Amino acid sequence: MRARGQLAPLLSQSPRAYMLWALRQERAGRPQSSEASPPVIALVDLRADHQRLDLATTFASLAAEGVEALAIGSPQMPTLADAAAQIDWSQEPWLLPLAPGDRIAPGAAATYRAAMAEQGGDGPRLLYGDDDLVSARRRHTPYFKPDWNSELFAHADYLTGACLLRANRADMEAMADHPDWAARLTAKLAGEGTPLHLREMLHHRRRRPALCLPAAPIHLASDLPMVSVIVPTRNRVDLLRTCLEGVAEADYPDVEIIVVDNDSDDSETLAYLAALDPARHRVLRHHGPFNYSAINNRAVAAARGRLLCLLNNDIEMVEPRWLATLATQALRPEVGAVGARLLYPDGRIQHAGVVIGVGNAAGHAHRFLDPREEGYFHRHSLPQFVSAVTAACLLVERHKFLAVGGLDETNFPVAFNDVDLCLRLNQRGWQSLYEPRATLIHHESVSRGLDQDPVGAARFAGELAALQRLWRTDEIYDPYHHPQLSRASERFAVAL
Repeated sequence: MRARGQLAPLLSQSPRAYMLWALRQERAGRPQSSEASPPVIALVDLRADHQRLDLATTFASLAAEGVEALAIGSPQMPTLADAAAQIDWSQEPWLLPLAPGDRIAPGAAATYRAAMAEQGGDGPRLLYGDDDLVSARRRHTPYFKPDWNSELFAHADYLTGACLLRANRADMEAMADHPDWAARLTAKLAGEGTPLHLREMLHHRRRRPALCLPAAPIHLASDLPMVSVIVPTRNRVDLLRTCLEGVAEADYPDVEIIVVDNDSDDSETLAYLAALDPARHRVLRHHGPFNYSAINNRAVAAARGRLLCLLNNDIEMVEPRWLATLATQALRPEVGAVGARLLYPDGRIQHAGVVIGVGNAAGHAHRFLDPREEGYFHRHSLPQFVSAVTAACLLVERHKFLAVGGLDETNFPVAFNDVDLCLRLNQRGWQSLYEPRATLIHHESVSRGLDQDPVGAARFAGELAALQRLWRTDEIYDPYHHPQLSRASERFAVAL
């Protein structure tokens, strides 16, 4: 699996990778439908593109799918209000905003109509599919999208121009005076329910909505509560000193630091622990084999903060707002665990959220990517909901942590305890969130070392088996990943 994980990103970077995928898809075909109910009406805004490139292809693809097309900006229909007046709203049509030159895939209308029928009249008001780009008749740059991710959508519009809208006349007329009416209408309906993702390549586009990078600065909460920062450690005073100094320099009003010493025997480390200011630090002693879950659970029982920050001793801070940024997100009622973007010392990404199912277990998204690169649609640079985050730097409200029983000391003493915690929080409606506006450096597992001995390998095998037994990570697909992305790669590579 490791070799496949290294090979998959290389294959996906080849222009032939997606060409091969698309060829297989075309051979498999899609269901065709001659049904015209419910009606689907495409709104092609000629005003948005004065070049009107390949407009005939747009209308031909719609006609082939039995989709009526209205050309907004034409002499017969100069404005959006004119289009709204021409539509027979009694038939409860769905609207398909498209840009000139875009087209829908063969079978797309049938796929959308099947979803409409399955969902019924009380279903979502927005359906969306995956899309790719077309230039010189070549399809490329596919976006196999996540299921609905409101946090990601707030920073990057991945719906407009590749979705179907169950809007009414009032919705449409309210947007008539806005040049960006399609984006506004899409955002309005997306905010009124849970859009449904159809995991199919349904749209071929000339361009996509532009991303606004970097993400806008977060508005920090005005009344941040006490946070208890929990740092397990064993020896390696050089790492611990850097970590605790970074915590002390954080721009945060009320912090208690709990250091849990797991049998340090280095004299310099012991002297450093003894010299810590007791007004700001508490040192707990935890004896016996390393059990990350037990160590943190014990510290949580002694913690006084409303917020908990689980923090590895090999984390290095690079700016002072990281803690307040994570805390602001963790205080949201719908959010569970919040994780930072972690970089290796050489600057490449170590953690940008966790993807369930990678390696039939769980993998760190975008690992080894240079954060200055685009990667997979800049996902590593954008706040978003994820299935899990790493406990190397994780914030969560104390009452949420306790409500799910804390970390599992029995099944996950060392590995996957954070994944298990996040999934249990998700089950309770407290979704995990990745926050790249808090970026830190992670000297990964330097103080504890790697599990290359037989005992460590056996323990890891048991933890992996528990993860697969409890969460079926060898079977399921992460809703924020995609079935057409490789389970062997942490880099969102096309599955071949």
